[in-house]
Amino acid sequence: MSELDSQIPTTFDPFADANADNSSAGSKEYVHIRIQQRNGRKSLTTVQGLKKEFSYNKILKDLKKDFCCNGTVVQDPELGQVIQLQGDQRKNVSTFLIQAGIVKKENIKIHGF
Repeated sequence: MSELDSQIPTTFDPFADANADNSSAGSKEYVHIRIQQRNGRKSLTTVQGLKKEFSYNKILKDLKKDFCCNGTVVQDPELGQVIQLQGDQRKNVSTFLIQAGIVKKENIKIHGF
């Protein structure tokens, strides 16, 4: 049995680094901007990962006013507070967040088709 034990390869987890909760100096806090498809051509843009020190309702109010769309702030148990906007507003939101000085360009991830 000892020969068999030495021949069996040990399990390797390729995602161990991603799942680790170490806050190293190189880790960045990203703001994720996603699009979700609804019915037909309708879509929803979600913004997650903003720092908790910002007022989500004030940011939402400015976004709605600038882009002429409706939106809401949703509390998610896993993701925290998420801003939802009607329509495909990914590029508009990213430029707004950069110009307002809320996030840097390197810390924004845009997802979607």
